[in-house]
Order: sequence, then structure tokens, then C-alpha cells
Amino acid sequence: MFTMKTKIVTKLFKQACLFSLALISFTIVAQEEEKKWFDNFSVNGSVDGYFRYNIGAPNKAYDLGQGAGEEFAAPGTSFADRPGFALGMANLILGYEGEKVGFVADLVYGPRGTDAVGNNSGSASASIVNQLYVYWNVSEKVKLTFGNFNTYLGYEVISPTGNFNYSTSYMFSNGPFSHTGLKADFAIDEKWSAMVAIMNPTDQTDFNPNDTYIIGAQVGYAADGGSAYLNFRYGNEGDPGPVEPTFQVDLTTGWDLSEKFYLGFNGTYLDTDGDGFYAAAFYPQFQATESFAIGLRGEYFNVFVDDDAVDDVDITAITLTGSYDVGNLTFKPEFRIDSSDDAFVDSDLQATSSLSSFVLGAIYKF
Repeated sequence: MFTMKTKIVTKLFKQACLFSLALISFTIVAQEEEKKWFDNFSVNGSVDGYFRYNIGAPNKAYDLGQGAGEEFAAPGTSFADRPGFALGMANLILGYEGEKVGFVADLVYGPRGTDAVGNNSGSASASIVNQLYVYWNVSEKVKLTFGNFNTYLGYEVISPTGNFNYSTSYMFSNGPFSHTGLKADFAIDEKWSAMVAIMNPTDQTDFNPNDTYIIGAQVGYAADGGSAYLNFRYGNEGDPGPVEPTFQVDLTTGWDLSEKFYLGFNGTYLDTDGDGFYAAAFYPQFQATESFAIGLRGEYFNVFVDDDAVDDVDITAITLTGSYDVGNLTFKPEFRIDSSDDAFVDSDLQATSSLSSFVLGAIYKF
């Protein structure tokens, strides 16, 4: 009797163990499957704001009485141009990365976002859409992207998390911000790449109102120590006939010269029927400590027109920026000097050739 009872208990114990192991295994597998499925999705973005103060120039709105209305003394570049404490933008990026296909929905809200995406077709939806595209990895070497994506030209980007300097350059501010179209990326080998694209006119991101298109191309080289990209765009950026085609060639490169020293460079040339600009900028940066770095942007920018009676406009801008990380929060104190003949005003609202300003940016990245 004792033996029979022991056998029954032992059998029940084994069955309970097997059932528990099966339940644990099922739970682990379910959790792994759920985690793997969830890991295909991503949510990230940033929030930023800044303080801006002009040195020897007005820090409030002024009116020169020439029909231009009220203005603020600021460099002729995008984003960090409001006086006092000012808002940047809230940026939310949703993505899905499958084995073959995926999407990115990049949404912005705030003054920086409005400046970046507001100069397009005027659609209400475009006022918050920075990027909205789907992609297909056709093979290990070919990727197709369809939709609205930020420009491939230039060194700087819309998001403050992608730039070392908080304020932006004249090249970036006068170049394209975004495109809508179809592009194909090709991985030629481990270091060389290429891209071709057909797109709406620049910054016409919601739809195409002109029935004209532009083409884009890129050749890239990326190694452990840095990268270089030669970029092109060509096409009619407005109504056919009244507007001649635009051609732009752009070189963007950056290299780690040592463990602590980095040097970037951007050069560009744009021409539309004899009018356009050319420019160059150097970006040396030094990583002083794990949490603090300092960098300089030295830029020369020339605007030319096809008219002998109109002189070229020459602009130089020197920007010294510090970058201090506190976890996911980055502070960027910045001192900047812009110079151009009689392009600015002093404290007495008299024309002057330079403008000095201080900016403190604060960026939280998640």
C-alpha cells in the first residue's frame, strides 16, 4: 500500500513538473516572440529650446521705416534667430524595421519644425511632417525609399541632435531641406555606395503643384576613420519656362584625425540660369573629456546674380560652440560673429558690417 501510494505521488509529481516546464517554456517562447516583434518598432526623438542675445545690436523688434515691417537682429540663417528665451521643437520619430520592409514617421511641432517644413505646398498635414516614407530592402545591395525624406545634400540637418553647432550655416539655410519622391540606394561594396532619385521640386513635400521633377544622385565612400559624399541635384524647381533648371553639386566629408580630433568639410555650388551661390565651411571639433567637446564652424558664403550692375554678396560666419552632456541632456553654449558689408544694424539702428551673438541651446534626446 505504501509503495502504491509512493508511486502515485511520484507520478503526480512528475506530471506536475512536466506541466510546469511546458508552461514555463511556452511563456518564454511567447515572451521571446513578443519581444522580437516589439523590437521591430522604435520610438525616439528630441526636445530643444534656447536663449539668444545679440552683442552690440538690438534684442527687440525694430522698424527701419522702409516698408519691411518689424524685424529682429539675427544672422540670415534658419532656426536659432529669435531673441531671449525661445522654443525649438518637439520631434517624435516612429519607425518599423522589418527584415525586408519598414517605415519612418518623423513628426515635428514648434517654431523650428515650422521653419523646417512650413515652406512647402501649404497643406495642413505638412506643417508637422518632417519625414514620412516607406522602404523596401530589395536585396542586400539595393534599397528603395518612397515618400518624404530629408535632403541628402549638405553637412547639417534639421534635427539639433544631428549637428554639433546649435545655430545653422548659410549653406544649410539656403539649400534644400526635404524631398518627396523615389530613391534607390546601392551598396557597391563594403566602402562604396551610390544613390539615384527622382523627386518633386525641392521642399514641395506634400504633392507636386508644378508638373516638373528633379533628379538627384550621390556617390559615397565610408571607412572606419570617416566618410565622403559627392551629391548632385538637377531639374526645374518651379513652373516650366519662367524658371530655368537648377544645378547643384555638393561635397560633404568628415574624418577622425585622432581619437580626440575630428575635421569636417562642406563645399557647395548652386546655379539657376546664372543666379546662385557657392560656399565652403570647415568643422574642426575636439573631444576634451567624455562629456565635453568644443567645435568651430568657419564658413564663407557668396551669392551671385547674372547682372553686371549688381555686386556679389560675401558673407563670413565664425561660430564657436561647446557641447556638454548631462545624461541625455546636452547644453550648447555658442558665440557667433557674422560679417557682410552693411548687412546688419547696431544698437543705434545704423548699418554695420558685423553681428555678434550668444546662444545657449538645450537639447534632450530620447
